[in-house]
Amino acid sequence: MEDGSFLEKLNRQKVSYLFIALPFSLFFIFQLIPLFASFFLSFTQYDVVHSPKFVGLENYRNILFNDPLFWKAIGNTVIYVIGVVPVGICISLILAVAIDQRIKFKNFFKSIFFLPTVTAIIAVSVIWKWLYAGGKYGLLNYFIIKLGGQPIDWLASPEWTLPSIMIMSIWAGLGYNMILFLTGLQTIPRAMYEAAEIDGAGFWCKFFHVTLPLLKPTIIFVSMMSFIFSFQVFEQVYIMTGEQGGIGGVLNSGLTIVAYLYDQGFQKFHMGYASALAYMVAFCVFLITMVNKAITKESRVDY
Repeated sequence: MEDGSFLEKLNRQKVSYLFIALPFSLFFIFQLIPLFASFFLSFTQYDVVHSPKFVGLENYRNILFNDPLFWKAIGNTVIYVIGVVPVGICISLILAVAIDQRIKFKNFFKSIFFLPTVTAIIAVSVIWKWLYAGGKYGLLNYFIIKLGGQPIDWLASPEWTLPSIMIMSIWAGLGYNMILFLTGLQTIPRAMYEAAEIDGAGFWCKFFHVTLPLLKPTIIFVSMMSFIFSFQVFEQVYIMTGEQGGIGGVLNSGLTIVAYLYDQGFQKFHMGYASALAYMVAFCVFLITMVNKAITKESRVDY
């Protein structure tokens, strides 16, 4: 009996290995191999047509010390992250707290605010590009003219290109963060609010002394995920500035690091240089992730 059960268990294990073989093979072919290939290419000069030429650390050295566009892209990305993340989180939190109250049509408001999240970012970018159209043709400029102002070249003006993309990104990301905050709010025991009400606490007192402290893990998670997603912004930049003097717009005023990576790799075919840029981006995301892990470890809340 023992031998039979052992053989049966062994056969089940063989079958289980067969089940995981296909997904592991796909992961190996489409994830691990490209990962190691791109790492190798980051040390080469490669233009797709000719064979890779090993250049050592030259790509990384040029990125850090001889490439002003890289630092321009980094600066724009940092401004984008600093502008989008805090504002988006604050508005999302306000919406979540408002919808979490006892209001009518709660599910309707959830659906409306979440709709941009389930809409393709390319479609959203195209729509906002129409809204930002220059002269008197864009909807935003139409209202500005009606109010007596002068039309703004939103995507053709160096000072407005990046803020325009930031405004659109804040709007597009509200629903996703709002749902996460709503989920966090559901985990807060109602007894906490009842105890605060017995002590005479009003709405704002409960918000600052009950909601925010107990929502801290969710806020940290949303903040870190928003930082990572914002650091890798690309589609908005590509769609909204691609026709304004190349990716990044006029004077590269809207150029971000991933858009610069795409331009180097798939527009100019500097694949080795683009691979090095990709690992620079990956290193930055890794640092953000480590900060997230450290902060999260210090912010666990026990009820």
